[in-house]
Amino acid sequence: MATLTERLLRVLRSARAVEEASAATHVADEGAAAEPLPLAPETSVDPYQARMDQERAIFVDQTEVHDLPPIFHYWSNRYLLPMQQPLGVRNPEQFLARYLHESARRTGSSKPRFVSLGCGNCDAETRIARELVELGLDDFTLECLDINEAMLERGAQIARASGLETRVIPLQADLNRWEPLGSYDGIMANQSLHHVLELEHLFDAVLAALAPRALFAVSDMIGRNGHQRWPEALAIVREFWRELPGTYRFNRQLQRQEDEFQDWDCSNEGFEGIRAQDILPLLSVKFGFEVFVGFGNIIDPFIDRGFGHHFDVTNPWDTDFIDRVHARDEAEMRAGRITPTHMLAVLSTDRGTQCYHRPGLSVAHCLRAPSGAADDGSAESGARASDARGD
Repeated sequence: MATLTERLLRVLRSARAVEEASAATHVADEGAAAEPLPLAPETSVDPYQARMDQERAIFVDQTEVHDLPPIFHYWSNRYLLPMQQPLGVRNPEQFLARYLHESARRTGSSKPRFVSLGCGNCDAETRIARELVELGLDDFTLECLDINEAMLERGAQIARASGLETRVIPLQADLNRWEPLGSYDGIMANQSLHHVLELEHLFDAVLAALAPRALFAVSDMIGRNGHQRWPEALAIVREFWRELPGTYRFNRQLQRQEDEFQDWDCSNEGFEGIRAQDILPLLSVKFGFEVFVGFGNIIDPFIDRGFGHHFDVTNPWDTDFIDRVHARDEAEMRAGRITPTHMLAVLSTDRGTQCYHRPGLSVAHCLRAPSGAADDGSAESGARASDARGD
C-alpha cells in the first residue's frame, strides 16, 4: 500500500493535470492567454505532515463549523426537508441519530457502542446523543474521533455542559491510519469523509469494525475534489452567475470580487475535499446501500458561505433565483447530465440489500467516473463506478 505522502502526491499531481487541461480548454474557448499554474516549492518537509499541520491550524479556533447563511436554510427547508421527511427525519442530525438507533436495535446490544468518524467540536455528536436518549437509548457510548486536539477539548466541554460526558467520548485519531479496537453497534460520519486521504483504508476499517447487522450512517459531500465543479456543472453555474448583481459576486470567504465565477480548489490547503469524488464510487463497491439520498450541485455556491450571505430571504427576486437554480439542478441530475454533490446514506456489509432512493436518482445513476491522471487512485474508483453502472 502506498504511504500517505505518496498517496497525497499522486492526488495533487492528478489535480494539477486536470487543472492544466481545464485551463487549456478555457483558453481555447475564450481566446486568451493562460497564466501558468504555480509549481509547488521544493521543501524538505514531509508533504503529508505539512498538510496535517494546515488542517489542524484551519480548525483550531473554529468554534462553529456548521453555520450557514439564511438563504441556505430557505433552500433546505423548502427543498431538502421534503427529501428527508419520507425517512421520518427533518435534518441530517436526526437522520444520523435515527439510523444509529436502528443499528443498535438490529445488533441487540444492551449497551450499544457507537463511533463518529471526524467529529470536530463534537457539537453535532452531542445533539445526536441527546436525540438517542429521546429515542429511548440510555446506556450507550458515542466515541468521537478527530485529529484536532483543540476541537476535542471543546467537545469535552460541550458534552459536560449538556450532561452527556459519560456518553460522548472525544478521542484523538488520524482517520487515515485508524485501526479500530473491537466492534461497534453503529458508525457515523458527518461531513468528514471528504477530509480523508486514505479512503480505502478507512472503509476497510469500518467494514471490520461493524458488528453483525450494524449500519454505517453518512452525511457528506461527494462532488469533485476540492469542492470544485465538474465542467458540465461549471458551465451552468456561470450561466446563472451572469444574472447576479455585481455586489452579489463578492466572495466573503476569500475576500475577493469574482465578476466571473472562479472555481476555487478548497484542497489547496489542508484536506478539504481532498478525495471527495472517490467517496461514492468506493462506497458502492465496498458496501450495500440501504438508503441513498443524493442532492445538490449547481446550487452550492449560491447558498454557501462564500456568496450565500448576499441573498435576502425576504427579497422575492433572491428567492425566485434560488428556486430556479434548484429546479435546473433537479432537471439536470434526473437527465444524467450532472451528478449530486451531497448525500445522506445508510450502508451495511450486505451488498445485496435493497436501497431506498429518490425517484430517478439511484446510486448507479449518480455515479460519475472521475477523469484525470491514471495514477492518483481515481482511475481505479472510476473503473469501479463504470462497473457499478453496468457500462
